[in-house]
Amino acid sequence: MNPHPLISILVGGFVVAFVFGAIANRLRIAPIVGYLLAGIVIGPFTPGFVADGSLAPELAEVGVILLMFGVGLHFSISDLLSVRKIAIPGAIAQIIIATALGWALGYAIGWSVGTGLMFGLALSTASTVVLLRALEDRRLIDTSEGRIAVGWLIVEDIAMVVALVIVPALSGALKDSSGTSAQLGPLLFTLAVTIGKVVLFVALMLVIGKRLIPWALEQVSKTGSRELFTLAVLAIALGAAFGSAVLFGVSFALGAFFAGLILNESELSHKAAAETLPLRDAFAVLFFVAVGMLFNPSVLIRQPWAVAGTLLIILVGKSLAAWVIVLLFGHQQRVALIISASLAQIGEFAFMLAELGVKSGLLPHEGRDLILAGAIFSIVMNPVWFMMVDWLQPRGRRAGHMALPVVSAEDHVILVGHGRVGKLVNQAMRDGNQSVVVIENNAELVNALRGQGERAILGNAEAPGILEAARIDRARMLISAIPNVFEAGQVILRARALNPSIEVAARAHSDAEVEHLRLRGAEVVIMGEEEIARRMIEYVVERR
Repeated sequence: MNPHPLISILVGGFVVAFVFGAIANRLRIAPIVGYLLAGIVIGPFTPGFVADGSLAPELAEVGVILLMFGVGLHFSISDLLSVRKIAIPGAIAQIIIATALGWALGYAIGWSVGTGLMFGLALSTASTVVLLRALEDRRLIDTSEGRIAVGWLIVEDIAMVVALVIVPALSGALKDSSGTSAQLGPLLFTLAVTIGKVVLFVALMLVIGKRLIPWALEQVSKTGSRELFTLAVLAIALGAAFGSAVLFGVSFALGAFFAGLILNESELSHKAAAETLPLRDAFAVLFFVAVGMLFNPSVLIRQPWAVAGTLLIILVGKSLAAWVIVLLFGHQQRVALIISASLAQIGEFAFMLAELGVKSGLLPHEGRDLILAGAIFSIVMNPVWFMMVDWLQPRGRRAGHMALPVVSAEDHVILVGHGRVGKLVNQAMRDGNQSVVVIENNAELVNALRGQGERAILGNAEAPGILEAARIDRARMLISAIPNVFEAGQVILRARALNPSIEVAARAHSDAEVEHLRLRGAEVVIMGEEEIARRMIEYVVERR
């Protein structure tokens, strides 16, 4: 018996995930692959150290809660309502299509109708963690396609909450091969209660939570204690998630999302997001480790064709259905491709439905193994799907940038990032009649800049072709205004390789980040704290 199960899962999970994640990064593979392999290594189906499998999913749930809370902090109620016309019918249609495809595969295997429907339902919903990680890595959360994907995800979550409640009530009828229907009255009552709880929760959050949560955080901020502020943010995120699950039967993720959505109305939302970021990233890693721990590799030998069929449903069936639905609603090809790639995977709700199916007798153990295999491989393949999105777009729009004539001006400045810092830098350079080309990953910001007559390229400066489109070979300076120091470091390395003589300036938040960027070729690295201190000193000297 392990006397320290919690400590062992944290140590084992983080250490092994770090080792395999570092190896994956070294091999230029998505770190997620390393985290999944780490879970398999410390899981019960491989020799050696075995972590406590009962604690891993709970710890992973903390990552899901913090992740959805963070997304809510970047969303607004108007953003959510703006995508309802496509998110609601689109998500429902995609769930129906995926469930039907799962039923067809189950029928081919020889399962009953109820078993096939349960299997298909588990394949119909995407993973919160994987989807948001993919959007964040490409800085798509704040774009129109990002908002559609998140809205779609919220609708799926609500649908799965309803499914988790009504499946036990239907299990008897679904197992009955004679086709006897369940009593309609009790079923409709259960469904009405579930939907009523969801509606009540949303109403309370929008009416009471909208006033209470921002007010409480503002009161804590007045104490001046950073520790209390961090605790308050965590208390709001975890408390709302837990309370929503216990009192209203809503998922942890949905409760956390609405807490963040409400807090978005407060001016302290950016500070709240910054405080939860380290914990969010750490516990999100445990999600992938937990998935790996659940996976039994022997299913690949026992059921190779069934695994292949499951993957086809997730990677092709769901993805194709989402692509067609988005196009039918009149959106552009780029939006349809990004949504389809985002949803070509399964995760948390699939595991919950699989466990429910096994406990209720609707799903055999081999069905759960197929779902886990589909989750593992679809998560691994998801970055590849996004690479194919780039490839499928017309030339000039690949790697995320729009068709734009190559910059003809020489001796210009390339500004990477047009957020709060980049916007101020760009304005100052425009006031000084400097020639500027902006590289930004937010389509709406790029369109706004172009509408003002500015040269802007849509894409990630790390991606092949982006810096070349900005004519890095003729530029005199590159300014990195993005906050992610690791991404900035890669951009600087690439810029140096393309133009060794270019001047480089970047931003940082700590001495370690300053050193990191200087080692990669930045001559000037500006740390916010130092500049604040310098301005304060200047003010004191001027007032003497």
